[in-house]
Amino acid sequence: MNKFPIRYYPTSNDTPQPVSMVQTILVVFCFFSLTTPLWGQNIDVWVGTAKTGIYHANLNVESGKLSAPTLASETSGAGFLAMHPNGRVLYSTNRENDGSVTAFSITNNASSQKPKLQKLQSIPTGDGGAACVAIDKQGNVLMSAQYGGGSTSTYRLNPDGNLLSRVANIEHGKGSGVNAKRQATAHPHWVGTSPDNQFLLVPDLGTDQVFQYQLNAKTGEVVLESKIPLPPGSGPRHMKFHPSGEYAFVLNELTLTINVFHYDQSSGKFQGIQNIETLPSELKDRHLNSAAEIRVHPTGNFVYSSNRGHDSISVFRFHPQKKRLEFVEHESVRGAWPRNFNIDPSGKWLLAAGQHSNTLAVFEINQDTGELTYARQIINLPAPICVLFKNE
Repeated sequence: MNKFPIRYYPTSNDTPQPVSMVQTILVVFCFFSLTTPLWGQNIDVWVGTAKTGIYHANLNVESGKLSAPTLASETSGAGFLAMHPNGRVLYSTNRENDGSVTAFSITNNASSQKPKLQKLQSIPTGDGGAACVAIDKQGNVLMSAQYGGGSTSTYRLNPDGNLLSRVANIEHGKGSGVNAKRQATAHPHWVGTSPDNQFLLVPDLGTDQVFQYQLNAKTGEVVLESKIPLPPGSGPRHMKFHPSGEYAFVLNELTLTINVFHYDQSSGKFQGIQNIETLPSELKDRHLNSAAEIRVHPTGNFVYSSNRGHDSISVFRFHPQKKRLEFVEHESVRGAWPRNFNIDPSGKWLLAAGQHSNTLAVFEINQDTGELTYARQIINLPAPICVLFKNE
């Protein structure tokens, strides 16, 4: 029997005409081409490394397959990355001039069909190397956190996203001293803005506080609003918000815990709700463990954090009604020292970077439970420490 049955359509003279197999195939092909990515859609993956520079790869969102990475820019110490809302400018930390932030334009390479980075401008942080770089929601202000220097810097941007000038460098002062080795002085490790763009927020590992600054999104100037306290010795490292904007999750590096806060946008106040371990005590004691990165699933239903030493991702379900996290599982990253990981915009895939194993591994996310399944996809690149898909 013919696998493609002949169908008839009336012509102008009402005489039935056969439709050929080729015509049928073309119709089907065009339909699927217009409605779904027939071979799977590829999206950009940018990876900052502690060694050679910024790499680029493609992720197929249908299959989870990663392309071989290519070096997009050879930059010393291009660790943390951020992207302008226009999608045409990428920012990175680097070691130039004892610590700088750099802007790159993203262009298409006609010969290789891969994005190309062209350096635009670098500006010193004013206080050594930066551990993190981020951009405000309007795309007017860049910001960086200097772990070693103990400060936060802000920078004005041109309308096209290029760096214009450094506006401020704010010292955080003395540490809490609870952990004598790690908290003798301030150590800001992450920087970002509140969902309403009112505040610049900086978790400081050394002071056991999140510094909350009023942000002028036009000029880049900041004024200290408050210092949000964390449990003594916890070492707050990174911070992310729920998609609703009502909840914030602070990851504590030293105690491997997560603090959940309710955020009131009308008052700008943070109220503590929960403190939960990313690893149980018996596992914390077996390794030189530390928490590194935290991410919230696009649906807001799940929260993920990485554990260095144990080399795993902790998975939690978030219940907005209960306002609490509930532990789901631990999943091995199939690598060593997961300093960073990210979730693709579709929420289907999680990419875990192993800094010491030189790996980037892919995991499929169960949309009902949040559980991770290793997708048997892994690529190698030198010391990956930041994974970025788009503006965040």
